[in-house]
Amino acid sequence: MLKHLLIKNYALINHLEIAPSPSLNIITGETGAGKSIMLGAIGLLLGNRADTKVLLNEAEKCIIEGEFNVSGYKLKKLFESQDLDYDETSVIRREITPKGKSRAFINDTPVNLETLKAISTKLVDIHSQHETLQLGSNEFQLEIIDLFAGNQQFLENYQEAFSQYKKASKTLERLINESKEFKTAFDYNSHLLEELDQIKLEEFKQEELEKELEKLENAENIKANLNAALEYLSRTEFSVESGIKSAMTALAHLGEFSNKYAELKERLKSTQIEIQDIASEIESEESELFLDHEKIQFLKDQLDQLYSLQAKHHVHTIEELISIREELQEKVDQVINFDEKLEAAKAEKEKAYKKAFELANQLSERRKAIFQTLSQNLDGLVAQLGMPNASNSIFHKNIDLDKFGMDSIKILFSANKGVKPEELKNVASGGEFSRLMLSIKYLLASKTQMPTIIFDEIDSGISGEIAMKVGKMMKEMGNRHQVIAISHLPQIAAKGDQHYFVYKDDSFERSVSNLKKLTPQERIKELAQMIGGANPTETAYQSARELMEIQ
Repeated sequence: MLKHLLIKNYALINHLEIAPSPSLNIITGETGAGKSIMLGAIGLLLGNRADTKVLLNEAEKCIIEGEFNVSGYKLKKLFESQDLDYDETSVIRREITPKGKSRAFINDTPVNLETLKAISTKLVDIHSQHETLQLGSNEFQLEIIDLFAGNQQFLENYQEAFSQYKKASKTLERLINESKEFKTAFDYNSHLLEELDQIKLEEFKQEELEKELEKLENAENIKANLNAALEYLSRTEFSVESGIKSAMTALAHLGEFSNKYAELKERLKSTQIEIQDIASEIESEESELFLDHEKIQFLKDQLDQLYSLQAKHHVHTIEELISIREELQEKVDQVINFDEKLEAAKAEKEKAYKKAFELANQLSERRKAIFQTLSQNLDGLVAQLGMPNASNSIFHKNIDLDKFGMDSIKILFSANKGVKPEELKNVASGGEFSRLMLSIKYLLASKTQMPTIIFDEIDSGISGEIAMKVGKMMKEMGNRHQVIAISHLPQIAAKGDQHYFVYKDDSFERSVSNLKKLTPQERIKELAQMIGGANPTETAYQSARELMEIQ
């Protein structure tokens, strides 16, 4: 429900504020005074596009702001899905800057036009005699039938199941595409994995093998130097060991002169033992070392294989090769196990489809069950509105599952006796369509909480008793929902709980539109003028008073 509307600097409106009644609100005024301008401003709240042409004062920004009570619309989930703060009293604002930049806000959070439309279209429904496209859409016609049948929970259950089905379908499609990609690379990855498996990487000691190969390749030079060391240590007459023996002999007889000399001799003896031990180890190393061409080639082959793999995979260590091998193993395993994944995904999709189909079929049966009742009710209402020979029927066919089920719906209509009902766009005039739409919304108003309904002169082409019935219908709708009706008929205007008059003020340099809430006496005067012109007679005033008394 619209609690408050503010319009600033829009077209001919400088500043306008309105706090409409929660029931039936009537707006009247002279042609060109600005009634349609108000609708244009409200259209901005619904996400319509705008530019700087809408600015009354091109130096200031335009502001359109609506405060709504949204407590009865069950919109919390929708707000949350759009990342918006939910409040039972929500404010929608649209701004157009002098530079032409448009901004929209919901509860002070900036939003794009798509989000603005998603929320605002749940709050305001503008209908004029020229808007036939909405009723012609399958989605809107299904909404009419679901509201009339009380299918909201059934529709929500189906849409949840359909969402799961679409999710399962996307999962299967993704797996199929991945399977194609995996299988394309499977042979190559298997080959790379086989190459890495040929080497026991965890047991491969690269650094040790490299050192062993270097030692074998330099065996002759190493042996020569080992032998030279042995010559110096022990194998010649003037070797280190011989010199130590001679030194020990020279000190042998000096011990009786000083303990120091005896200690020196013992130290030489220890040195002699160490030299002998070193020489023995060198001799052992020299004897074990030989030029083993077979082992050299074996080590080269091993290392060349490792170097080749490292170069191929652009790494330098065994640890990196192990990591790559694990990744390849995972990719190969994915392909090997992918058939199982695909079968599981197919089964999940089939299960989700079966559930969605069952719920869609249930929803479809509930829809078809009310076709006749809905048609009869509509025929009765449009007959009351001056089309006694009008008839309608509902064409139905099953379609593949979509967001709204398995039904394609067309409301077929004929305003004339003996004429076969056809699609609205082919047979309904503006006035006929308006009365049909009013009848539909009248029926739905008794079934669900509806948004604020704005009727823009849908009373065109009617008068007299029919106008009275239209006014009564709007009055009854207003007892349950907020209705705003722009009208030129006194029979309808008299039914309003609040009556606003739009007029053009020419007292400034530039004409501006203003809106005034009429008092009871001012309402009678306005109704009298609507009946009898600018200078109504007493008879017109009496007729106005009588209309006000008829409720």
